[in-house]
Formats: sequence, C-alpha cells, structure tokens
Amino acid sequence: MESAPPYAYTKLWNQAKKQARLDDFRFHDLRHEAVSRLVEAGLSDQEVAAISGHKSMQMLRRYTHLRAEDLVAKLDSMGSTDLAQQQWTPR
Repeated sequence: MESAPPYAYTKLWNQAKKQARLDDFRFHDLRHEAVSRLVEAGLSDQEVAAISGHKSMQMLRRYTHLRAEDLVAKLDSMGSTDLAQQQWTPR
C-alpha cells in the first residue's frame, strides 16, 4: 500500500483556513490545543505524553496552555470556606 506524500493535505488545509478566515493558524497549533484540553480533562502528564508522543515532561509542559477561567473554576469548586478553615502553619 502506497502512502500519501508528505504534506499532501496542504492544499486542502490552506483552502479550509481561507474559508474560515484563519490566516495565522498552523496545523501544528491543533496539537497545542489537544494537549491542553487533555490536561484540563484530568488526564495525568504521563497519559497525555503517551497520547501526544512527547518524550519529555519539559516539552509536554511547553505545549500545555491552561485557561485561566478553568483554573478559577477549579479553585472555586474547592470551596472558599474549606480553604478558610484550614489552619496555615509555617514550614
């Protein structure tokens, strides 16, 4: 079975970008988005690296961009009263 030549999708990708008016968008940007969404979905770093093919945790973290609103929601779900009731002790 013969495989498609590298970058065989380029013409279709460029047409789709033009129709969507996404001039400054690369196919590779989708990898960043996918990695970030997998982390936000609760997968561990090791699970995400296995899916994305990253060889090091440093590179995986470089690809992960968490949304501020998701972090705020996660903090809110912890409950401010729970945090206020915890006693702080210096280490």
